[in-house]
Amino acid sequence: MTLLSLFKNSNLKNPQTLIWSEDDFVNDYLARSYAAEDKFKDFDKVIVDCENDGLDELIAELTESSLFSKQKLIIVKNPFFLTAKVAQKFKKQTKQLEDIFAHINEIEDIVILIASYEKIDRRKKLTKTIISNFNVVEPKIKSYEVSAITKSIIKEEGYNISQAALQLLIERSDQVMDAILSNYIKLKMVAEDNRITEKSVVQNVDLSLAQNIFAILDSAINKNYSEAINRLNDQLREGINPIQLLAVFENQIELILVVKILAERHRTETQIVKELGVHPYRVKLALKNRLNIEKLEELLEEAIKLDYNYKNGTYVEDNFLKMFVLRV
Repeated sequence: MTLLSLFKNSNLKNPQTLIWSEDDFVNDYLARSYAAEDKFKDFDKVIVDCENDGLDELIAELTESSLFSKQKLIIVKNPFFLTAKVAQKFKKQTKQLEDIFAHINEIEDIVILIASYEKIDRRKKLTKTIISNFNVVEPKIKSYEVSAITKSIIKEEGYNISQAALQLLIERSDQVMDAILSNYIKLKMVAEDNRITEKSVVQNVDLSLAQNIFAILDSAINKNYSEAINRLNDQLREGINPIQLLAVFENQIELILVVKILAERHRTETQIVKELGVHPYRVKLALKNRLNIEKLEELLEEAIKLDYNYKNGTYVEDNFLKMFVLRV
């Protein structure tokens, strides 16, 4: 089985592959995983970056035989010829690529196209040719799917992770898939007997900025102002300025407020997750928050005013931000 099977595929049996989503890190991770499969172990691995190496280099790799007559696995990065913005000067090369990809199944080499774009131009004949002759994989992950996809990737790669460790990994990665995979790579390196534990996550994955801000808010809500200010000072010492911190404060407070309003309108937890498109754990935490809607609205208004005053230069010192935390 392959990691590609966890996502939408047009034809999983076709080894010629187009991986298409906006997330370059996820696309690259899947491409490297696919290229590392046993069936390609005897292939010569070639990487062509169309933006840096040019289309002539790609055409040469696709049409020239290997010196030792070995099959090649060609990983193609930045295939800009799939997008709408292709300069007229590439007309000749795009026509050549169109001919090559129309007969891709007649060559022994395998091609993996990594298209990290929001959109591709499906109207172009070249794009239509590729879509017809390649397995199109779309690893577009919704926020509420992050946990299940992460768990499946870890299981597929032969590792075990407890539910608590999985949740902590996702939390500390801000529910962002590329951050999760980046942290997971670190955890694989220190895993004993292919087991990833909660202790391992605590020791090897730092709290994200959003996690630290949440901890500051949580301490302040619980009237533990000393801890809240100490955590805030830690962030300031690390060079994070008040404007950056306020942006995250506003995001956190706004999410809690919206979740509370939707819950008051009798939306279920599942409905709120899908309506807002956020990770279920963030919604669960927001629902547990003890501040009422009026207090949250007041805090959000204060945070926005504070942000404005820092940005226009009225406030410079950190003390105004600390006073805000003490008023939570």
